[in-house]
Order: sequence, then structure tokens, then C-alpha cells
Amino acid sequence: MTEKREYRDDYPDKTLYIPGPTEVREDVVEAMCEPMFGHRMDRMTDLYTTVVEDTKEFLGTDNEVIVLTASGTEFMESSILNLVDENVLCTTCGSFSERQANVAERLGKDVDTLEYEWGQAVKPEDVRERLESADADYDAVTCVMNESSTGVRNPIEEIGDVVDEYPETYFVVDAVSALGGDYVDIDAHGIDVIFTSVQKAFAMPPGVAVCVVSDEAYERELEKDSASWYGGFQRSLDYYDRKGQTHSTPAIPVMLAYRKQMKHMLEEGHEARDERHREMAEYTREWAREHFDVFPEEGYESQTVACIENTQGIDVAGTIETVSEEYDMVFSNGYGSQLGEQTFRIGHMGEHDVESIRALTDAIEDVAGL
Repeated sequence: MTEKREYRDDYPDKTLYIPGPTEVREDVVEAMCEPMFGHRMDRMTDLYTTVVEDTKEFLGTDNEVIVLTASGTEFMESSILNLVDENVLCTTCGSFSERQANVAERLGKDVDTLEYEWGQAVKPEDVRERLESADADYDAVTCVMNESSTGVRNPIEEIGDVVDEYPETYFVVDAVSALGGDYVDIDAHGIDVIFTSVQKAFAMPPGVAVCVVSDEAYERELEKDSASWYGGFQRSLDYYDRKGQTHSTPAIPVMLAYRKQMKHMLEEGHEARDERHREMAEYTREWAREHFDVFPEEGYESQTVACIENTQGIDVAGTIETVSEEYDMVFSNGYGSQLGEQTFRIGHMGEHDVESIRALTDAIEDVAGL
């Protein structure tokens, strides 16, 4: 049985280079300290409509946006409940795409998987072949945009173009560790649902999930006999249309932080933010190839999380611990038992830049004796 470990008041501050949560601006943290107010007051309507409409502007979408107090996992689950009657095709190439398949199975859906080895990317032509040859008519196809367990960035734009040729099949994208740091034209590629968590590339405190929903996905839920209650598209969007608020009590302090950070994101601009993340990714990959190697398939590397293959056999856990103790910087080991010492991961997302990433790689070089 787990024993209580008392939380203290003397933890040293650490700079986060993990795949989320990531660093948060000081003024964004301070925004959470405003006096509390009611979630049905006009002040909440001002806050929530600002948050939603600013998000639409930043993402450049005409689709509807839902912002709820939740982990991104909420929309991983609710998208299946809202869109799938029976059959779903889950493309899997790592831990989080496999989780989507597991969620669908737990919800009692008939799940087919299009499986790839960890480190490989989902291929649009394989999705087309499966849709053409399958006995089942799939209600939805799922894909992870950024598989942070392996550092793979799947070509969701091309996959979306394929799925868009099947009007009765909806395309659901998990963009939890990518959206906000890796530009995607949501409306142009048949993406019916795309969701994220704000503690990743949005660089906000954890506690809020964002979902972009097409008109077709909304209408699909209206046709179903059952759907998600908390993460229901109709329930969320209809309440927003009527009241300009969330249907259930939100985490108001985190919403205040969201407002502050989204203003920063709009000021930077989506294209500039994308370019900054691309520069960080290119630097990290160059560094990795100089000293180690990159784990993901060539040409499909993530723009927000580097998964680095430990070709030198360094003590990954020991290096992480020493870098944390001596430099107050934290990066991540490989994901789970499968990649724990075989790889390590650097989250280059949110408010980092090339200089801050270089500070970490210099520290790793020093500790590992590279």
C-alpha cells in the first residue's frame, strides 16, 4: 500500500525539459492569484469567451473550440463516445496511440488497429489500403500527431486527406504534445476532432484541455443515441452559444493563466512560434546525431520532443539525476520498460528557445563526459 509522503516547502526550482509539463512564464503563474469569482458571473463570460475566441484566432480555425477543465485524455475518451457506434480504426506506433486503442476497447467498441513498430510513423497509403480493404465500415480513424513516447511526428495532414475521401468516417487526432508548437492547418485536411493539453506546447499550468470540433463531428453526435456527458460536443458548444460559459464549474485560476498565456501566443504569432520550435528541433537533432542518434524514423521526427537513441550506453537514469542535482535541469528517460535506458527524451517546447536547449545539452555533455 502506498504510504503518505508529506509535501514540503523547500523543493529547489528545476527547469523542465520533459515532454510536459513545461516551463510557464512568471506572469502566467501570477495570473492564477486573482481573487476568486463565481463561474456564473458576467466576469466568467468575459474570461471564457476571450479564451475560446483567442484560441480560434491563434489556431486559425473556423471550427468550434471547447476548453474544459480536464486532461487531454478526456477528449481521447469523449471523441470515441461521441463519434463511434461500433467500429473504429486506431493507428498505433507508440504508447499514446496504443492508449487510444485501449480506451476504445474499454468503451466496448470494435477496435481494429493499424500497427507499426515503435519509432516508425503511420503511412497515409497504409490507411488508404486498410479503409479500402476492411470488411467493417469505420465510424472513425484515430491518430496521434506527435507520439511523445518515441519522438515520431505522424503526417496527419496527408492521413486526414485520405480519410476525408470517406465522408462517413471521422478523423480524430491526439495533438496533446504538439499543438501550439507545431503548425497544422486544421480546417484544410479533414480533421474532425483534434485535442490537446495546455501543459505541453501551450506552456500553461496543467488542468485544461482544448478540443477543436468540425461541424460534421458535431452533427454526428446529434444523430447518436448516446454520447459523452462531460465531454459532449453538443452539451459544451450549445452551452457556450447560450451562455458563453462552460457547462460545469471550471478551474478558474487556470483559465486566468490560459488567458494571459494565449495573449503572449497571439503576440508571437502561430507561424513564428512554429519556426521557433522548428529551430529547437533541428538543433537538438543535430546535437543528438553528433553524440548519439535519433530514435524515430528519418523524416518523421517530432518538432516538440526529441527521442534520442542511447548509442553510447550512458547511464540514462544516473545522468538525469546528476544533471538535476548539479544544474537544476530535468529531462526524461525513455518511455517505460521498453525504451527506459535505450533512449532519453528532451522536450523542446513551450517557451524554450535554442539557447535554453543548448544549456541543457551542454550539461548533459559535461555529466556524461561526451
